[in-house]
Amino acid sequence: MSKTTYPGLDYSLGKSNFDTETGIHFGVISQNSINLDCTEDFEYDYGKPTCPECGNEIKPSDEVEPDADWNNGKDYACADCQKCYWSESVYSEESLGWTYERDGYQLTDCLDNEIFVLKSPFYTFAQFCSPCVPGAGNLDSPREDGPKTYCLGHDWFEDGKAPYPVYRVSDGTEVTGKDESK
Repeated sequence: MSKTTYPGLDYSLGKSNFDTETGIHFGVISQNSINLDCTEDFEYDYGKPTCPECGNEIKPSDEVEPDADWNNGKDYACADCQKCYWSESVYSEESLGWTYERDGYQLTDCLDNEIFVLKSPFYTFAQFCSPCVPGAGNLDSPREDGPKTYCLGHDWFEDGKAPYPVYRVSDGTEVTGKDESK
């Protein structure tokens, strides 16, 4: 485990970015710190479909005057503009964010390139994050005397070993090897 001499500050003053049921702090880790193959299972959000002409929210074409002569059966239709569009025309080209909810994990995107660990079957101890995520633990800076922080299990890392000690939330035991958590 790498050590840092600075414990960080809880800029939330104990009021945010922790699980109120367990008292475990949310974790933050760079996507560059994990095995990038794990990101293949992230569910990306491209927002609600909108009309490329007027910008209004649009609906599937079979829900908008399906018998109208302008409704030509493409994926989406705008009743205001009386035009139809294929899916690739009505969603943002870039994702607005992503989520991951399975195997006991609840993850989402955070800041520019970070993973926000909101729930996990595992925890570790880490330095408090900067003011950007007050009250959360920085999983890229493990610290034995830091706050108890939700973390990713060993299987999320390239060599099958997390850069910090991993403990089970259920019983507090340390998980030392491959944990089948991913």
